[in-house]
Amino acid sequence: MPAAALLEIIDIRKSFGAIEALRGVTLSVFPGEVVALLGDNGAGKSTLVKIVAGELRQSSGRVVYDGIERHFASPGDAKAVGIETVYQDLSLCTNLDVVANFFMGRELTRRVLGLPVLRDREMEAETARALAAGGTQIPSLRTRVEHLSGGQRQAIELNRFVHWGGKLVILDEPFAALGVEQTRRGLETVDRVRARGIGVILITHVMAQAFAVADRIVVMRQGAIAGDLRTGETSPDEVVHLITGGIERIGAAPRHVQVQPEKGANA
Repeated sequence: MPAAALLEIIDIRKSFGAIEALRGVTLSVFPGEVVALLGDNGAGKSTLVKIVAGELRQSSGRVVYDGIERHFASPGDAKAVGIETVYQDLSLCTNLDVVANFFMGRELTRRVLGLPVLRDREMEAETARALAAGGTQIPSLRTRVEHLSGGQRQAIELNRFVHWGGKLVILDEPFAALGVEQTRRGLETVDRVRARGIGVILITHVMAQAFAVADRIVVMRQGAIAGDLRTGETSPDEVVHLITGGIERIGAAPRHVQVQPEKGANA
């Protein structure tokens, strides 16, 4: 029996004065599904995901997450229920090591003479287990993040999100500053995140990335959905036409997509 949608965006509209940025957007994301969100600059992608992430409030419409209608007042509200946004520049503190970043805001402590002391060994062991489960290898967890590659930093952030119980991750142009090999590893990380039943919204301008890892491709144009298509049932040419307005194809209503751990960068 198909699983219920993890996220349902229902007839979302957003206006900034006389400018209508979103015009009745409806979209669903299921557990263990990667949805690539494509569109030209100004199509409304960023506005839409900022509403989901709690950075903006919609003018009208509903956001239903995990079966409950939500009214996020801040990004903190979204994070508290398991929604995380990973941006191109990430949110890691580069002057701290891997363990400190992994436990930021959740540090394990014990009391010694009434003073809090970090439980360093426990935090390092837990970080190592979490990264290993996510297929990430970093030689020393006491290395400062500033000395790691972009791909390693991204893997830390994604694995941290998974470890702390995240259910939906929004990746906003996460590979824009990465090289070819780092991008390949990043796409493999997205595959592993999907395999753990987490929903993923991937915003990208690179068509090849969308076709490599996404179960569905959703195209936005002028604040509306121009197409909602299964990746295996469309082509780069069709997606380009949707982005530029050459054709209009909304597609069938989305349904649950079975998790396929081996699909993605190695496909």
